[in-house]
Amino acid sequence: MLFTLNPHTSFTGQLAIMADVEIVAATAVCLLSVMNYVNVLKINLKKRRYRQRRWWMKKIHQNRTTNSMNTFFMELTSEDGGEFSNFCRMSSSDFELLLQKIGPMIEKQQTRLRMPIPAKIRLALTLRYLATGDSYKSLHYLFKVSTPAISQIIPEVCQAINSVLKDQIKLPQSPAEWLSIEAGFRRKFPRCVGAIDGKHIVIKCPPHSGSQYYNYKHTYSIILMALVDSEYRFIFADIGGQGRISDGGIFQTCLLMQKINTGTINLPPDAPLPGREIDVPYVFLCDGAFAIHKHIMKPFPGDHHFNTMERTFNNKLSSSRIIVENVFGILTTVFRIFKKPIEIDRENVPTITMTCILLHNFLINSRTSSNIYAPQGTFDSVADGVNIDGSWRQNQPNPDNSALRPIPRVPRRASRDIYEIRSEFAHYFHNLNTENN
Repeated sequence: MLFTLNPHTSFTGQLAIMADVEIVAATAVCLLSVMNYVNVLKINLKKRRYRQRRWWMKKIHQNRTTNSMNTFFMELTSEDGGEFSNFCRMSSSDFELLLQKIGPMIEKQQTRLRMPIPAKIRLALTLRYLATGDSYKSLHYLFKVSTPAISQIIPEVCQAINSVLKDQIKLPQSPAEWLSIEAGFRRKFPRCVGAIDGKHIVIKCPPHSGSQYYNYKHTYSIILMALVDSEYRFIFADIGGQGRISDGGIFQTCLLMQKINTGTINLPPDAPLPGREIDVPYVFLCDGAFAIHKHIMKPFPGDHHFNTMERTFNNKLSSSRIIVENVFGILTTVFRIFKKPIEIDRENVPTITMTCILLHNFLINSRTSSNIYAPQGTFDSVADGVNIDGSWRQNQPNPDNSALRPIPRVPRRASRDIYEIRSEFAHYFHNLNTENN
């Protein structure tokens, strides 16, 4: 359409008419663009609607049936030589007991589209992951379960195990219960009610975390704090502290230290050591990474000459505290997920770590699995005054490659009263050592 301007129209009127023409032209171009876009969208939707799906499941999964899975388990259980216990790190009877407890929590409903993965396979897959630390892709080829499904199955099963085995770890609630633990340490270290240690659990860098989990070893980690008794069992565990916080720093904020500071831990009243007159408190043993406290004993710092009071005390404390080193050692030997940095999301690491700790106590206490989990000679021992290393030490990875790594020692000062308590212990052991010699 052509527009002609009336020569008698004012200049302002002519500008208005030209502006209206430009608006109409721009509107027409916009409408044409929208129509073209709608037409292209309709064509694409039509193509997608009739696109054939390439496959419902991969060919290697198509022969995964209930019968094939049952056959797999029958072959494992019937094989001589402990194949099943090596595969799942427990006896078949304990596997069935655990399956009976968590089965209703991890079973899935059958649908018209496909059969659900049985609870037995879900539990076996999770135990195999904890036992080997294999990648999800490796487990995918072994169990014929897709990698995305495995990434959901393992956290779900671990949460179920933690729920049914939560009573395997129980902090004593009364002086009588603490005294029963002290009885196990009494021969080596009277008034000791447990050994404490902490480990960095190395993980992959959490997204958008900055330096919160960046530790002194230039890796990313969360902290595991644990208290064990003389029977190599966990009685307390705190998991999830940020790696940049020191061992003693995270201990100050954990539940155990809060109970100690508030006096609600219900330890027995102070009492003198055998043959002594000065009252001393019941204590937990630790290494130099912790701050000394009325209820926390650590070694004298530095090197000391043979047969001195400080040297004797340090030897007694180390030989008693070595139990917690053995516990962490067997944990990394059996559950090889800790042999290397854990590559799963940080949110799932505390859950999986707690599962391993609960399974440790479950298997140690088991009548049928204790010899499988920790056969004779596994832990350190003493024969005729000679220390004998346990078999777990032969299978330890390079500390720089392991997921569980020690925490640095940080010097800290305390009040004179606390040092006097340590000195009373030191005098007792030194006099005892002198009498025996």
